[in-house]
Amino acid sequence: MAWDIACRATGQLRVADGAVLGWDMGAVLAMAAAGGLDPRAAVELLPVIEAAMVRAVNAQIRAQRPQ
Repeated sequence: MAWDIACRATGQLRVADGAVLGWDMGAVLAMAAAGGLDPRAAVELLPVIEAAMVRAVNAQIRAQRPQ
C-alpha cells in the first residue's frame, strides 16, 4: 500500500533549479492517511521510497543535460 501512495504522489514533488528536492511530505502523509495506510508504516516506508526516487530522478535529469 505504501508503494501505491508513492506512485500517486508524483503531483506532490518539490522542485527547484531543475532538481527534485522531494515530496510535499505533509500532503503525502495526508494521502496515506486517507488511503488507510497505518501511520507507523507511512513514516517508516515513505521517506525511504522518497529518497530513492529523488536520487533516481535527479540522476536521470543530470544524464539528460547537455555536457
